Amino acid sequence: MAFSKENRKGTVSGIIFVAIFAAAATSIAQIAFVKSLGISPLVIGIVLGIFYANTLHNHIPSAWGTGITFSGKKILRFAIVFYGFRITFQQIMDVGLSGFTVSLIMLSTTFLLGTYLGIKAFKMDKDTSMLTAAGASVCGAAAVLATEPVLKAEGYKTAVAVSMVVLFGTISMFLYPVLYASIIEPATGFLHMTPEQFGIYTGGTIHEVAQVVAVPASIPGAPEIMANSAVIVKMTRVIMIAPMLIVLGIYLSMQAKKEGKSGGKLQLVIPWFAVYFIGMAGFNSLDLVPHTIVDTINTIDTFLLTMAMTALGMGTIFSKFKGLGLAPLYTAGAMFVWLVIGGFVVTKFVTAAL
Repeated sequence: MAFSKENRKGTVSGIIFVAIFAAAATSIAQIAFVKSLGISPLVIGIVLGIFYANTLHNHIPSAWGTGITFSGKKILRFAIVFYGFRITFQQIMDVGLSGFTVSLIMLSTTFLLGTYLGIKAFKMDKDTSMLTAAGASVCGAAAVLATEPVLKAEGYKTAVAVSMVVLFGTISMFLYPVLYASIIEPATGFLHMTPEQFGIYTGGTIHEVAQVVAVPASIPGAPEIMANSAVIVKMTRVIMIAPMLIVLGIYLSMQAKKEGKSGGKLQLVIPWFAVYFIGMAGFNSLDLVPHTIVDTINTIDTFLLTMAMTALGMGTIFSKFKGLGLAPLYTAGAMFVWLVIGGFVVTKFVTAAL
């Protein structure tokens, strides 16, 4: 159905409105203190969006709502595709089989654990459980954003998952340097880790890319190999979001067929934006585009992701949270314990074996 002139104007106005908030979030993220905490503009964007949703949302024209929705769905998928420009297959090969294996084990076990605990133990709905698990297991807020279209989840559930990423990811950012300085670095035997092992451990278990970067940077005299290993392993987890979403789409299709919701046919749900994301990473691996242009693309992409996150925040009304209680906190907390302790054990055994 064609949009009227008024509808088109409202949509454009809504997109511009979201962009203004995203620009504010980007500016706040550049403040030295905020930057030192490793808080990305995506997180600030959703905070600003939530603030707007619960204070000022009745003071703008309702016609702008289509532009806000467009930013939270269409712009989101476009931005996820171009997120592939942050990754190359060479980076994944550089970290070796041990880094890849740790990433695969931690992603799959954390996602399954979080989903199971959320649904079975803490009685959350399926969408919130899976979104919270995706944030912890893959790459924080960006993973939550990428998973939301596959689940067709409501915006406020996405906000719940992102808030758990922010909380436990921030705790990780301060905890890991303390662990390294007081236990891992000076110890002998099983507790000891080499800088490379600690980098793999960091990249394989901490939520956000920015938080992974912040950990080695906050350890005095940390060797370069620690930072490099951490970032490469983290980016390996990031690219794994595409196959994870494809598997999730197949699972949801099979569940729909089993429950009789697909008319007796298996309607395969393929998140094509995830497939395009892999293709974009493959193209980036060819190194055909000058690095300055890639940097510009990544800057624009971060802004588009911030717009998407802000738009999701704008649909988050606190009254919708009633009934969830502390279940998301318990679920995310259990995954955090597994990431810290289980991730340490997995990293030790995998690096020793490979």
